Amino acid sequence: MSGACHIRLAIARVARDLFVNGLAAAAGVPGPLRRAIYSLYGLRIATRSVAPGCFFGSPRVQVGPGTTVNRGCFFDSLERITIGRDCGIGLKVMFVTSTHEIGGETRRTGRLRPRPITIHDGCAIGSRAVILPGVTVGQGCVIAAGAVVAHDCAPNGLYSGVPAARVKELPRQTRAGRRMQVALAGAAHARSAQRAA
Repeated sequence: MSGACHIRLAIARVARDLFVNGLAAAAGVPGPLRRAIYSLYGLRIATRSVAPGCFFGSPRVQVGPGTTVNRGCFFDSLERITIGRDCGIGLKVMFVTSTHEIGGETRRTGRLRPRPITIHDGCAIGSRAVILPGVTVGQGCVIAAGAVVAHDCAPNGLYSGVPAARVKELPRQTRAGRRMQVALAGAAHARSAQRAA
């Protein structure tokens, strides 16, 4: 890589850290301004609920509507991170897409190998969980706080531990039940908006 490329890359990182991971991540920044900065950076975030203090390594992040991203989450995003609709992401969850091959004895950190992460709709990821490169978490899963997810998670399961293992089957919800849940949530939101007005 030429010297000019290194300089452009350094300027891009400074701009990212200043605006996306600095200004937009600050606690006093209004939500609409935070979302505007994320959008200008190229993040595809369809939710209104991204708390302060999150770190985004690149624009390769997509978050679905109705999802809540709590404070201090880390998206290294050397590869795509996709989070579906209606997920709950706890405090300080780490989405780590980068890993390395194991090198020789003189340098064990081999070639960089980023791999995507996918979190399907309706998942709950507990505080300080770590989602490792290449993992897909199936629809309706719960990942316990502090779990380290190194392998794919089949839908509708509770995963816990280091490394995370399926410890419980969770009930599946019918489409009618899902429509009822959405209707009830909408009614509750309307009532709280009326109270606030």
